Amino acid sequence: MKRASFSILSQLTRCRPQKLAPFLSKNYIHDLTSSSSPLKSCTKAHGLEFRTHQPSHTINTLVGNPPQTSTRQRKIKEKSDLEEAFESAKTSEEMLQIFKQMESSFDETELGLVGLKIALKLDQEGGDPEMTLSFANRALNVLDKDERNNRPSLLVAMCLQVMGSANYSLKRFSDSLGYLSKANRMLGRLEEEGLGGSVEDIKPIMHAVHLELANVKTAMGRREEALEHLQKCLEIKELILEEDSRELGVANRDLAEAFVAVLNFKEALPFGLKALEIHKKGLGHNSVEVAHDRRLLGVIYSGLEEHQKALEQNELSQKVLKTWGLSSELLRAEIDAANMQIALGKFEEAINTLKDVVRQTEKESETRALVFISMGKALCNQEKFADAKRCLEIACGILDKKETISPEEVADAYSEISMQYESMNEFETAISLLKRTLALLEKLPQAQHSEGSVSARIGWLLLLTGKVPQAIPYLESAAERLKESFGPKHFGVGYIYNNLGAAYLELDRPQSAAQVFAFAKDIMDVSLGPHHADSIEACQNLSKAYSSMGSYTLAIEFQQRAIDAWESHGPSAQDELREARRLLEQLKIKASGASINQLPTKALPLPPTSVSGQSSQPDVSINQKLTGAM
Repeated sequence: MKRASFSILSQLTRCRPQKLAPFLSKNYIHDLTSSSSPLKSCTKAHGLEFRTHQPSHTINTLVGNPPQTSTRQRKIKEKSDLEEAFESAKTSEEMLQIFKQMESSFDETELGLVGLKIALKLDQEGGDPEMTLSFANRALNVLDKDERNNRPSLLVAMCLQVMGSANYSLKRFSDSLGYLSKANRMLGRLEEEGLGGSVEDIKPIMHAVHLELANVKTAMGRREEALEHLQKCLEIKELILEEDSRELGVANRDLAEAFVAVLNFKEALPFGLKALEIHKKGLGHNSVEVAHDRRLLGVIYSGLEEHQKALEQNELSQKVLKTWGLSSELLRAEIDAANMQIALGKFEEAINTLKDVVRQTEKESETRALVFISMGKALCNQEKFADAKRCLEIACGILDKKETISPEEVADAYSEISMQYESMNEFETAISLLKRTLALLEKLPQAQHSEGSVSARIGWLLLLTGKVPQAIPYLESAAERLKESFGPKHFGVGYIYNNLGAAYLELDRPQSAAQVFAFAKDIMDVSLGPHHADSIEACQNLSKAYSSMGSYTLAIEFQQRAIDAWESHGPSAQDELREARRLLEQLKIKASGASINQLPTKALPLPPTSVSGQSSQPDVSINQKLTGAM
């Protein structure tokens, strides 16, 4: 790998659920003082480079008298010694000790550059983010002279990046986003105007900024935007790294994992395959990296409902993991395999696999809880509900003790368990578990998108069980949170609005219902297409709302649109078309003043889902869509 110019080790695992591999040199702080480093070249331009001065000898030396050292020369010597000591420091603690001595000998301009180096080192080591921010801000006050003159500066961009990183650590996501966005714009100008030095100088810093932007936007729930930054990170690595390097393979796998996190398996597949290709070529078929790639491909193929391919990749992964003795990862891979067997309808095989795994787990471990969740799923599919409930109760007993240690993982597990209770028509238990999930997520600032998904699910179940007034605040909250996370046109928001409209109609609030049904229809037309079955149902619900308001002309218009859309489906939608025409005739009769029965309103069901993912695929089945959205 070519020499990199920046290090952000402490940030590389923040973009959950993936763990991003380090790209930038661990020795960056040491490299800052090398003659070829970007910081060295930039400091020359700013007049901030440290200079080692040699004390001059007086004329007395020539005649044999001892040299007399002036006060000025002693100060120069002291500064030179401090400079050398600072550049030789290996840790932030050593750098801070020397910095305290430097404060009395160096002016603020020189100390500003030193402050940037300390801030970078603190950020690299995962040190106190408040201290990191203080030194970076001090450096910025010295280095942003060019910025005030509307000239971009590489050093200022580096200051902004580390300030963004520190604010992220402090969970000040809005502040972090502001600094990083400014750094990104500045680096873009430097690249465009050719002011940032070589590709080796500017690209690694751009990578650091884009990676931080991905982390921040993920934490803010803006996962689709985060993916764009991760794609940019991969593009940068492709420019700098060798095409068959291990790190480039890991970068492809990281991006595949990011797409999996939003349930976009179709987009994830090529990056997963590319990672496998690179690692097989460079490391051989039996490397750990290849095992990780194959396990991920198993997950991707499962998401694409190609379960046999998924199982094949999983089995190949397990062989390598066994060879390397990676028992913990092997257990997780075996649980994955059991879930694939369940998806293929091989319930007994899955149960036997899980029985073998459970014997290898610790009694109170999270892995053991996952085993019982999967076993509950297999038993539930066999309609052995009593046994399934016992398994889920064991899992909940373990997870209850892990809430403070791993709140996000436990929340995801509770959500999975709630889906199984829902499939057994145990709605009260499902709602209770989802409320526990929501309580955990509300304590995690980075889980806003998950909060919206869980709120939507609670709202749907309350609506389903006839608790309409209780459902409304959950649905309203879910709509707002998902809009903030994914934008107002995300199809998941459309489903929530549709259910919210059904709730409003149930409470005899037709005007509110018409408003949110209109929002739902607009969103679904854009994200799913106007001829999608759920878009048509939203159109019919809007017709119903207008009918309830007495606006029969509009009601008839939207019902006719529904009929036109059903006609485009051909013979496969004859029953739906027949019902739509019947509803239109009823509307016409009602419009003419005749009394008829109340028209039905169709709320769109929310299928089971995971807390941690959102889908962006309008071309998959509706169950997959809602799993992603909710």
